[in-house]
Order: sequence, then structure tokens, then C-alpha cells
Amino acid sequence: MAAKKKTDSNKLTPFSFVNEINYGKKDLMRDQNGDHSDLLERVYNPYITNRSLSYFHDTVIHANEMNKNHHLDSRLQNVYLINTIRKRKRFSKWMKTTELDDMEAVKEYYGYSNDKARQVLTLLNNEQLTELKQRVYKGGYNNKSRNSRT
Repeated sequence: MAAKKKTDSNKLTPFSFVNEINYGKKDLMRDQNGDHSDLLERVYNPYITNRSLSYFHDTVIHANEMNKNHHLDSRLQNVYLINTIRKRKRFSKWMKTTELDDMEAVKEYYGYSNDKARQVLTLLNNEQLTELKQRVYKGGYNNKSRNSRT
């Protein structure tokens, strides 16, 4: 009964496929009988899978290979990744938009690269970040203020 719940397409997310590629090594696109299921293939999202694998130095090459061969079926991409990536627990946080805005301000003010800006972000507090954003701010209208004037 537990196996039935796991292979139900309503319970599967794109991250379920990423977990199986990284650690479980089970082909989720096959149903309980071992047959290929088109319904389960629709849940697979190559973008999310490749994006989550690109955070690690040992899987970035495979994610890039699948980006180059985006024309392949989802099933083929999944089978390739399951069989080539070594079994290991991999977890990463996805960057939020506020972190990206902060990182862009640090990059522009100090002239740093992405890696250096990420390192500096951990050292700055909220007051320093708001002051930095004010110094970098160039003015102009944004979409919210333009709509509110009418």
C-alpha cells in the first residue's frame, strides 16, 4: 500500500525525481508493473531537475549535458541521470529573489563576482544592506509607482 502511494502521480513532484536521481536510484516513470507510464512522465520537469543538480560540482556536468540535449524525451533524460550520477545525499537551498536583489547591489557597489558577492552577503547585516541599496539606487519609476499615479 505504501508503494502505491509513492508512485501515485498526485503525490509525485519534480523534487521526487531529483531525490531518486541523487539517492534512491529508482525509475519513478515506471508503474508498479514495470511498464512505462506517460502520466508519470508528465510530472517530470527537466528544468527543475537540471537546476537542482547544477548546484553540485559532481553533477553540474551531467545537468549541462541534459541542457545541451534538451530535445530528448523526459524519460531518456531521467534514465541517463539515474544511471550516471553516483548515489549521494545532496541538498541545497534555492536562492530567493530578495537574496538576488541584495547580491546584485553588492556586485554593483563593490564590483565583485557572484561568488564573492555571496560571501560578502553573509557578513553584512540588514542595516548595511539597506544603506548599500540606497547608495546603488539610480532612481526612476518602477511599475508599481507608475500605476499608482494614474
